[in-house]
Amino acid sequence: MKILVPVKRVVDKDIKVRVKNDGSGIDLANVKMSMNPFDEIAVEEAVRLKEKGKASEVIAVSCGVAQCQETLRTAMALGADRGILVETDAELQPLAVAKLLKALVDREQPQLIILGKQAIDDDANQTGQMLAALADLPQGAFAGKVELEDGHVTVVREVDSGLETVCLSLPAVITADLRLNEPRYVTLPNIMKAKKKPIDTIKPDALGVDVAPRLKTLKVTEPPQRGAGIKVPDMATLVDKLRNEAKVI
Repeated sequence: MKILVPVKRVVDKDIKVRVKNDGSGIDLANVKMSMNPFDEIAVEEAVRLKEKGKASEVIAVSCGVAQCQETLRTAMALGADRGILVETDAELQPLAVAKLLKALVDREQPQLIILGKQAIDDDANQTGQMLAALADLPQGAFAGKVELEDGHVTVVREVDSGLETVCLSLPAVITADLRLNEPRYVTLPNIMKAKKKPIDTIKPDALGVDVAPRLKTLKVTEPPQRGAGIKVPDMATLVDKLRNEAKVI
């Protein structure tokens, strides 16, 4: 059984991002890039399923610039068996990525696709759901627990009212939430082993997918600076300020 795990190259979660002077986007010059944290969780879950004997192969996929190979090497150091890079310099939006993944699903025929629920750069939370719709596959979004059995997968997912359990027939799409697992530490021996694992590089044209952006970014601005707080002498003053100044009650 194959598991396909898409991974995205994003600005490291510990880096404070800066907006370009012209407001056209985020300044990525000399900025540390890493695998999207939710995708790390997805890779970890796929590797655990393989270690339990539920899967035979874990395939990591990344879409973007040539440097995404580094992200794939990280995924393979975590335990993925091989990587696929869909290389393009175009700005990739969720629908384009979903179409690329749909083409790879048709080509690789995985029984399970596990994605991070969202990327920390755009927070779109769309690719997994779009992929499920395009491929006409059942989906379990925001997964907090995954149990794989013969022919189906049980997903405990987080919803606004609490937890919901769904049983999906395979093949299926799952998006990983934070509580699904804690990714393992990448060891040096596994990093060295990952360098020998294969990465196939293909272009979007080879998959028959047009990745031209459909949305246009007009301007990117930093959030306004937060003002300093004040102290109030009593509860009555606090209520008065909340009602008349902040207008929140």
